[in-house]
Amino acid sequence: MEEGEADSPPAAEKKGAEEEEDDFGYRLFPERNKKPQSFLVRSLFTFHNKCQLMLRLTLETNPYAQLLLEALKQSGCTVFNDRHFSCENCDGCVSGGFDAATSQIVLCQNNIRQQSHMNRVVTHELIHAFDHCRAHVDWFKNVKHLACSEIRAANLSGDCTLMNEIARFKFGLKGHHQTCVRDRAIRSILAVRKVSKETAEKAVDEVFDACFNDLEPFGRIPHSKADAKRAYRDFQNRDRYTANL
Repeated sequence: MEEGEADSPPAAEKKGAEEEEDDFGYRLFPERNKKPQSFLVRSLFTFHNKCQLMLRLTLETNPYAQLLLEALKQSGCTVFNDRHFSCENCDGCVSGGFDAATSQIVLCQNNIRQQSHMNRVVTHELIHAFDHCRAHVDWFKNVKHLACSEIRAANLSGDCTLMNEIARFKFGLKGHHQTCVRDRAIRSILAVRKVSKETAEKAVDEVFDACFNDLEPFGRIPHSKADAKRAYRDFQNRDRYTANL
């Protein structure tokens, strides 16, 4: 799994993996291998209802998510709400994850309480989904691939905006955005892979420049919702231009 703000072998494989050196972060998402509950049962839980409502609002109104949904559709990976998103209870240290084995985004309904948080988590995980769609990402065995997608997600999702960093009591001047992106990418790798901090840092540093400067599909770093709206408008215009060639 790619931690969001983490992928799933079959249940039998996962059980064996827990006895080995890595479970690929599935320990953080305990409901991944349980039999799905009926809609009626799930609807009785307030967290699940709230999660579904916030998700719907994000997909319908948030420009970050809207741009990514359109980019995924153009890349041949149309996202469906009921198929590609799942509100679940997770470990207390994560807010969401991308399960590459099922192409599904997990939203941690017990940890996401505010709409702004939902917006960031959905955007972060949709960036992983976009990378999964457009490239042959080896999420499980190549830590550099994971590092690259985590760098892009931290860079483009709004995780490292000035206001979010102030809320974390982190302040900086020149280069602070890059520092935030690097730190959050390393933290995400350590959450879902049993590797040393040195290994995570090395993977991030080796791919940082190329992946930090890969701004697709936004074309810019959207530091605010206004930036994301402009990026979404430019993306739509770029598509119209291409269609007329």
